[in-house]
Amino acid sequence: MGNLVSSIATSSLKRRNSILREPLFSVVNDHLIEYPTPTNISYFWGFGSLAGICLVIQIATGVFLAMHYTPHVDLAFLSVEHIMRDVSGGWLLRYMHANGASMFFIVVYFHLFRALYYGSYGSPRELTWSLGVALLLLMIITAFIGYVLPWGQMSFWGATVITSLASAIPVVGQDIVTWLWGGFSVDNATLNRFFSLHFLLPFIIAGASLAHIAALHQYGSNNPLGCQSTVDKIAFYPYVYAKDLVGWLIFGLFFSTFLFYAPDLLGHPDNYIPANPMSTPAHIVPEWYFLPVYAILRSIPNKLGGVLAIALVFACLFALPWLGSSPIRSSSFRPISRRIYWFLVADCLLLGWIGCQPVEPPYVLIGQLASLFFFFYFLIIVPFLAYWEPKAAVSFSKN
Repeated sequence: MGNLVSSIATSSLKRRNSILREPLFSVVNDHLIEYPTPTNISYFWGFGSLAGICLVIQIATGVFLAMHYTPHVDLAFLSVEHIMRDVSGGWLLRYMHANGASMFFIVVYFHLFRALYYGSYGSPRELTWSLGVALLLLMIITAFIGYVLPWGQMSFWGATVITSLASAIPVVGQDIVTWLWGGFSVDNATLNRFFSLHFLLPFIIAGASLAHIAALHQYGSNNPLGCQSTVDKIAFYPYVYAKDLVGWLIFGLFFSTFLFYAPDLLGHPDNYIPANPMSTPAHIVPEWYFLPVYAILRSIPNKLGGVLAIALVFACLFALPWLGSSPIRSSSFRPISRRIYWFLVADCLLLGWIGCQPVEPPYVLIGQLASLFFFFYFLIIVPFLAYWEPKAAVSFSKN
């Protein structure tokens, strides 16, 4: 009997090993099942997998919506209404896609600020961080282009305002704007170009996401302690999977609440008015997830200065691994850094609020001060604390 059990076990093991030798199964096993994960990671590490779920939702709903959408200035708005009213389940697809973009940004912003708090951008994960920032930039571009497609009032005027910023670039600015528009104004050529790009970019984001995951798995995940964990690790499945599953269920409830009870809460009511080039809205505002960057843009009175400020935002994020080189990663062990970090979070929320206010006193001044602190944090505070805080800790321990 013992020999029979041993023979069955050996046969099962050989079968498993032969399956894992197949390239596809081997990749899945190495990166999703037996991937070594630090034992002490918390629920905050689940936002990466949630971002992947959001991307799948956006691609799937986007493909089905594209089957019924008509990228023409005379028909785009009507085709969206046709999807909502006449297509079976169309209202669900449209609301899932529109609110899914907001959910995607909520998850990614949590993922970003978690990485900032625990120092996940530090060596040897510079490439992982840089790819993550590139993904955020691609998401912003894709979401902006998608916001134009319903061809409502905010869609049209948002496209007009944002694309015209390129005209501030010396020498070639106006040529870039003409190329973006496909003519001398935002019109049918613009809508066609934006639709094509909006369909293509999510697949580029998916490819970049795979590169981001590959770079992450090259050196392993960070952990709440911020130290290199090379010994105390467990398999991703079932331990970390079960922890992520809790986050997926909470996210599903949160998403469903918006989807079924407040599907228009995060949108702008003016976008239910067909685009009218002859009627400018009283107050042009982008979607909520653009508001902090939009507030920084508006804080600079010069158009070129505003464009450079936006570029500087992403330059600061890209350069963060080299700006902040503290040997102590996690803010849990850096009390000064932790307090200033929460000032940064409050500053970003303040910028989001300023972005939806009219351009008038005192909002302009508040936006300028908040923008100044944002850049001061990345360009002055982060490098300075990386140099001073470890010495302060040593000095304190000696005393």
